[in-house]
Amino acid sequence: MTEIKISIKKLLLLAFFSLLLNSCGVNKQKSVVDNAPWKAMQLVINNVKTPTFGNKKYAITDYGAKADGLFDNSKAFKEAIQTCSKNGGGIVLVSAGKYYTGPIHLESNVNLHLEEGAEILFSTKPGDYPIVHTSFEGTELMNYSPLIYAYKKHNVAVTGKGTLNGQATKENWWPWCGGGSYGWKKGIPSQSDPLNRPRLVDMAEEGIAVADRVFGEGHYIRPNFVEFFECTDALLKDVTIINAPFWVIHPIKSTNITIDGVTVRSHGPNNDGCDPEYSKNVIIKNCTFDTGDDCIAIKAGRDADGRRVAIKSENIVVQNCTMFDGHGGVTIGSEISAGVSNVYVENCIMNSPNLDVAIRLKTNSRRGALIENFYVRNIEIGQVKEAVLKVDMFYNVHGNQTGNFIPRIENISLENVKVKNAGKYSILAKGYAASPIKNITFKKVTIDKVGTPFSIENVSNLNFIETYINGELVKNTTN
Repeated sequence: MTEIKISIKKLLLLAFFSLLLNSCGVNKQKSVVDNAPWKAMQLVINNVKTPTFGNKKYAITDYGAKADGLFDNSKAFKEAIQTCSKNGGGIVLVSAGKYYTGPIHLESNVNLHLEEGAEILFSTKPGDYPIVHTSFEGTELMNYSPLIYAYKKHNVAVTGKGTLNGQATKENWWPWCGGGSYGWKKGIPSQSDPLNRPRLVDMAEEGIAVADRVFGEGHYIRPNFVEFFECTDALLKDVTIINAPFWVIHPIKSTNITIDGVTVRSHGPNNDGCDPEYSKNVIIKNCTFDTGDDCIAIKAGRDADGRRVAIKSENIVVQNCTMFDGHGGVTIGSEISAGVSNVYVENCIMNSPNLDVAIRLKTNSRRGALIENFYVRNIEIGQVKEAVLKVDMFYNVHGNQTGNFIPRIENISLENVKVKNAGKYSILAKGYAASPIKNITFKKVTIDKVGTPFSIENVSNLNFIETYINGELVKNTTN
């Protein structure tokens, strides 16, 4: 009896010290972010593990694949990937040529490698895509499989100099958005019909289980292109991705994700380039984005569904990327209800008359949540249409977007940013009187050819250090 009491005491002591150490670790990280954000960024980079794979190769042609652009290679991809994984992992090799297929489902320890000249052409027939656990605009559901899908996998990758072609056009996936410019016409069904996207949002608000939110055929909700869902240690490297049905790269509920050297060229509806959601330790580097929506958009769930999941996106690093067309260069939101912390953007180039905003944050009182610690440095902006920085707590799409969840936005810093043609505004920011946007700092920022320097409402602690707008030094101000 005495020994049992001693053991219980030891367990309690161990639990106490473990809790104390974890608390110290969290406080230490917060301290580094607050006082030395770029050192905190380096800690994130150091902690991200890049997947490694065995050298054994499994050529899809050995499993019956044909590179004629017509033959359905779905079976060959499936068998090569499953065999590779069962044998301990390695490389599933796609040699030069055009390979038509349905969705590709990845397995742990598999690197799907596209040699230069290889192009995977994905089916545009909805019936080829099975119903899986996925997400649409920040709400989880059962819907058409993403074109490339990894669900609860570890150590997984898609690499190589080849091309992933979703083949989406105004003739197949795109009209489902309900937009006339994308091929939709009056009388054609779309995602906006009452039993489709609106019903999905209502189901989330009603607390209906994800397994019971079954959509797919007849509901016109488009699939994501590349989705890592609840994965750890995943890599997307060097590939070119074109013609996506919907969001292009979507890590969701995932940790340690590296997206390196990827080119995205896709101008369809909601064709965001990369949307990390509920994800931690994500590195996006050396990429090029030319998109029909935000180039990079950091997400964290929509409304009730985001609050249900309650996993914030944090420790997101963007380095050495180039952004052309898009609604925003680097964006947070609008699906943001679980919150976002610690975003670092450096050494990027943004330049297009069709780029609306360089740095953009968007939320509203239905989304709510806290957005904090957004650090930007060493950015060159050639041309932007509306604003260099836009912070909007009243973002309004899809009807009434007001609710009882007043958002918070704190700590935005832009340093060593040069803008040649800034469009309408340097800063366009609107907060709540009860929840002002806090702590915006511009340091060594030069902005030329801007119409109106500022349009600001309910911003607290706006600071300028060695900042010039239209050739004039901006005096430091706090309001």
